[in-house]
Amino acid sequence: MSSPVRGHLWRNWSGLEEAVPRHVATPASVEEVVAAVRRARADGRTVKMTGTGHSFTAIGAPEHTLLRPDGLTGVLAVDREAMTVTARAGTPLKDLNLALERLGLSLHNMGDIAEQTLAGATSTGTHGTGGTAAGLAAQLAGLEIVTGTGEVLRASAAENADVFDLARVGLGALGILTSLTFHVEPLFVLEAHEEPMTWDRGLASFDEMVAEAHHVDLYWFPHTDRMVAKQNVRTDLDPGEQRPPSRAAAWWEDELVSNTLFGGLCRLGERAPALVPGINRVAARALSERRYSDLAHRVLVSPRRVRFREMEYAVPREVGLDVLRECRRVIDASDWRIAFPVEVRTARADDVPLSTAHGRDTLYLAFHVPAGTDHRAYFGGVEPVLRAAGGRPHWGKIHTRTAADLTPAYDRFGDFLALRDRLDPDRVFANDHLRRVLGD
Repeated sequence: MSSPVRGHLWRNWSGLEEAVPRHVATPASVEEVVAAVRRARADGRTVKMTGTGHSFTAIGAPEHTLLRPDGLTGVLAVDREAMTVTARAGTPLKDLNLALERLGLSLHNMGDIAEQTLAGATSTGTHGTGGTAAGLAAQLAGLEIVTGTGEVLRASAAENADVFDLARVGLGALGILTSLTFHVEPLFVLEAHEEPMTWDRGLASFDEMVAEAHHVDLYWFPHTDRMVAKQNVRTDLDPGEQRPPSRAAAWWEDELVSNTLFGGLCRLGERAPALVPGINRVAARALSERRYSDLAHRVLVSPRRVRFREMEYAVPREVGLDVLRECRRVIDASDWRIAFPVEVRTARADDVPLSTAHGRDTLYLAFHVPAGTDHRAYFGGVEPVLRAAGGRPHWGKIHTRTAADLTPAYDRFGDFLALRDRLDPDRVFANDHLRRVLGD
């Protein structure tokens, strides 16, 4: 199954992180995953299942053996009485969405990118906005994991509950996920309202929008007073009665404006930073107000063809808008030229120990630059503001935190480390990034 490779380069989606593994394999069964883990342990080596590389950090970077997820895909079981669906962990989220649609089912919530594998998305705390649960991990009903000793554990609230509790956001540090079971619900339709607005109006009406809509996403264009608000409301429409945007309108907004035009403007801004404020004004005004309705996953997920680098922090909901204002003050006082919008989302408190929304209602602030732009001054300039507010960095996005200062941010951090000692005592799943954020 595993063979030596020469010159094989692993690189993440943003191009910021890369590694050259010694062995590459594509396991097609749980037994083959077990064999790879046991071999790595016996040899004193490490092994990582890498997913699609959509994390902006090196959290999934392989040091010795790279396992590809392609052989562990597809839906395994549907339980309509319990309203759960089990899928192999290497399944891309976009494929699960399509499979669920065919079954007349849907996840409750998701982020706006669906390229990630289920294992990678849940393990790093991937989330959407609003709803009763924003994070994918908070929608899990069960999981199967291969531990660092080669043991296969099935975990849920009723079986190995301590493992289930902590492994829902496991950072790839506890084992290799081989299947995941999600709570699902009947397929539903969202009414989408996208609307440009001013900074003052956006912040003044934000709480009202969050109270009235199920999912709210706000984008501020730096160096301007312009924002775009996206509000999605669940409707009583039956699937098949939705009114999606016309093919021409979808092409104009989602492809030409949001990807082709925006990508061109980003490239222009990289070559001529002084033009960025004007470019942002053009980009903000190019987006027009629109309303449409469609199946939930078609509304929540957007095509992202412009590559970027991202840092995102979760701050307490009650201070979130003040933190955003302070971040704007820092940006306005700087000489940075920021060509990407700042994204604002919310999440209700959840019970997942390493979720960034664990135990508190949360406001997310996400900062981006084009993939070819040096992010360090910008991200390094606003990160102290986010940290001072009690912010928790997204596990799959750029940050400078270490185990020493992450420990007090999570009241169950010690429990997680203790479970790691139990499930992976020889650190078969370690890499440099995990050594930084978890210690050891």
